[in-house]
Amino acid sequence: MKRIAALDMLRGYALAAIMVDHMPDGVLRHFTLANFAVFDAAELFVLLSGFLVGLVWLTVEAKAGRRAAQKRFLRRAFQVWLALVLGGILLALVSRFLVEAGLPHTAVWGAYARWIFEFPIGYIVTLGTLWMQPNLLDVLALYVVVLAFTPITVPLMLRWPWAFALGSLAMWAMSIPLNDLLPNQRGANGMLFNPFAWQLLFHSGVAMGLFRTRFMPILRQHATTLTLLAVAYSIFGVAMAQLWRYGPELKEIYYQIRDIVGSVDKWSMDWVRYVGILAAAWLVAVPLARPMAWLADTVIGRALAMIGRGGLVTFIACVMLSVIGDALMTDPDGASVAFRLAVESWTLGVLWLVGIIAARRSKRNRVQKVAGS
Repeated sequence: MKRIAALDMLRGYALAAIMVDHMPDGVLRHFTLANFAVFDAAELFVLLSGFLVGLVWLTVEAKAGRRAAQKRFLRRAFQVWLALVLGGILLALVSRFLVEAGLPHTAVWGAYARWIFEFPIGYIVTLGTLWMQPNLLDVLALYVVVLAFTPITVPLMLRWPWAFALGSLAMWAMSIPLNDLLPNQRGANGMLFNPFAWQLLFHSGVAMGLFRTRFMPILRQHATTLTLLAVAYSIFGVAMAQLWRYGPELKEIYYQIRDIVGSVDKWSMDWVRYVGILAAAWLVAVPLARPMAWLADTVIGRALAMIGRGGLVTFIACVMLSVIGDALMTDPDGASVAFRLAVESWTLGVLWLVGIIAARRSKRNRVQKVAGS
């Protein structure tokens, strides 16, 4: 499958934003997507992941058949599960090292650093069973679940797309009580990223990848109307993201809007955030397609694309770097803006280098696979 530069760039941006957003004392976190939209990088990451699943599924099924596509994504689900387990172990070890080095940090829960030594087997088992999803890695637990079902869900979507869409919406509508049935190490039951809710966004991305050649010509017939609606909704998203930051008067307007639209809950994927990411996806894919392609060819765009191509390796790296960056810039007397920016720049640079290494390793493995076949 031919790589799409803008898609890689957006995946890289999502990972970089996730890293920066989880450094509480950071400077750049005030300029990420979450500050200017009603959704954040997590929604972007999940939607793009679903889109890639749709694209890759079509390619694999066309070349090797449906059984090969099913096996590929079962294997991918196992790889994500393994990354979750190994990442959880590494996260706890990094946190413990920082504690021993006298570097306090708040980006990750401190209990992991203790449990990995006090209850190592129990810690690993609870990770592996998904009974515990360490914060910063919890989106991977969601990804494991939705990927593990793709051998069933994608064929159903291809066979009965509208019925599948109705079923996905129905599951989203019942997502909170369904999630409450899942045991968890947190105080309340259920996974933090509610899989019964977030599957709607993931499967929306899958549908975009599977059916884009069928529905895009139809949607383009109404491009002006859809673009106006998407712009209007995006302006509303900016208002929701910004109003509460500027004094009691504007904050009161924010609360009035929220009373009208309902609770804007990330963890259960409320409709406000869902529609927001879909509106942004339309703007990026249609009216802003050429600017996005141009941006992907810039130095920054290519650097982000390199991060995006790193896949699970760069995701795990972004989590570890967010914890290390948080620890480095945490100062009881307050670190200067210049120092905090330097730490963030360093973490972004390291994340880019990890992306380069991961991409080269992936390319080398593909070459070896082709040579051996």
